[in-house]
Amino acid sequence: MSERMTVSYQKKPCYDIIFERDFQALSEELKALDFAQKKLCIITDSNVGALYASEVEKAVSSVCADTDIFTFSAGEENKNLDTVKALYSFLIEKHYTRKDCLAALGGGVTGDLTGFAAATYLRGIDFIQIPTTLLSQVDSSIGGKTGVDFDQYKNMVGAFHMPRLVYMNLSTLSTLEPRQYYSGFAEAMKSALISDARYYEWLVANLYEICDREPDAMEEMVRRSCDIKRKIVENDPTEKGERALLNLGHTIGHAVEKAKDFSLTHGECVALGCVAAAFISWKKELLSMEEYYEIRDMFVPFNLPISVDDLDREQILALTKSDKKMEEGHIKFVLLQKIGRAVLDTTVTEEEILAAIDEINFTEEDEHE
Repeated sequence: MSERMTVSYQKKPCYDIIFERDFQALSEELKALDFAQKKLCIITDSNVGALYASEVEKAVSSVCADTDIFTFSAGEENKNLDTVKALYSFLIEKHYTRKDCLAALGGGVTGDLTGFAAATYLRGIDFIQIPTTLLSQVDSSIGGKTGVDFDQYKNMVGAFHMPRLVYMNLSTLSTLEPRQYYSGFAEAMKSALISDARYYEWLVANLYEICDREPDAMEEMVRRSCDIKRKIVENDPTEKGERALLNLGHTIGHAVEKAKDFSLTHGECVALGCVAAAFISWKKELLSMEEYYEIRDMFVPFNLPISVDDLDREQILALTKSDKKMEEGHIKFVLLQKIGRAVLDTTVTEEEILAAIDEINFTEEDEHE
């Protein structure tokens, strides 16, 4: 297949996204970037490393002067400064210099953490993204946004640091457990909702092919999602305006994610956050009631939640106020004017947020109604 999509930064080509179905072409891509005779540290988690680390190391060993593998325990709870500190120590002990490179092999947690380490180790070294999950392929590996969680605050510490390459082996999607696969779909749906009604219609029309993980359907979904994000980050690389639209569903979603101690996946929380944002959009008369219910119900066939048990509404509200997307004391919400068109809004009230939380909150009282 071998397709290529170039992402620009400040109107100049910056890095390519490579779409493949194996790791064989990775060595040639590294040669083209003049990585020959440089050291490469493959950073991965305990789940992905067992599946692909040795295969990637074998693919790049003919090009790089030396390779190392740094493995951390899988899970969002390990996306923190302690793990970054352990990685710094590993790189120092292995004598990595500013001329060397890091490779993020895994999902969004690995990509964000590796990118942040690359941005800050020796004031910045090169890194590449090798995303292996649907969520990281359609969203988090693109755009250079890196970071780690700090205490209860998600992605509060971070930096913008562009990768030199994003290499997608789409066959890795076949090994994802179903929950992780559908988690990634939430970000694909988000992309469609904010800027491409035709893509939304395509996702709905290809529901069965996507759920069955048909290779052509997965490739089309990943490619179209990447193209949406590419256009947005090219226009606004450091989130001064339009790029904030990519946060649809993330304000309340991040709050739910933390309140539930990461027992829900990121994508599940994004789905819940999108439902809440669409509900607010309806109540503010941006969406019709029919549009709201269509958006809400379209998450269901992709095995994503539209409600969650026993949320503490005041806790969720408090967590949204600690979100890094606050602006002059107001929460910067992404709302929908229609399917395919999102807007930024800083007028959402506490009462509207609480009503949206109640909409996705399934309590014992609901069960007995």
